Amino acid sequence: MGGVGDVIAELTTDHREVEELFTQLEKVLPGSTERKRLVDALTIELVRHSVAEEQYLHPAMREHLTGGDTLADKELADHFRIEKLLDDLQKHKVDDLDFDRLVVKLRTEVAAHISEEENDLFAQLRTGVRPYVLEELGKKVRQAKKTAPTRPHPNAPSTPPVNKLLAPGRGLVDRRGP
Repeated sequence: MGGVGDVIAELTTDHREVEELFTQLEKVLPGSTERKRLVDALTIELVRHSVAEEQYLHPAMREHLTGGDTLADKELADHFRIEKLLDDLQKHKVDDLDFDRLVVKLRTEVAAHISEEENDLFAQLRTGVRPYVLEELGKKVRQAKKTAPTRPHPNAPSTPPVNKLLAPGRGLVDRRGP
């Protein structure tokens, strides 16, 4: 995920990668193991993205943007719904009737979240946060994604400082397996 640039460029790259995974998912026959592989890849990307935002972007929103607390709280609520859907998906087999219904619901939630960020939040960040701060946030987000969990933890703390302390440990456990 991502590469270089400020936090907006980093998160926008993540968004395109997630949208591409959804596009690939649409092309695969229901019930196939490839669908499960793509949902697993989506889960990893979305969880890492969310954790990095919660650790660094949301606190910056609270600090730098007018109404930042409200914006960050809405983002957290969106993340909770998405992580809950991801968690539900992990509990279903690819040939379960609810699997595809949950995928459609996940895509709808993620698309709405991406749209809100790119059409509203990113413009506010561009005007309300100094460029060097956005660059530093981009570096921090890239670093956070390297150690972030890879599976949903919808009931884990999502606000600093607790989330910054626990996320790397959950990430290590996730990469080791159940």
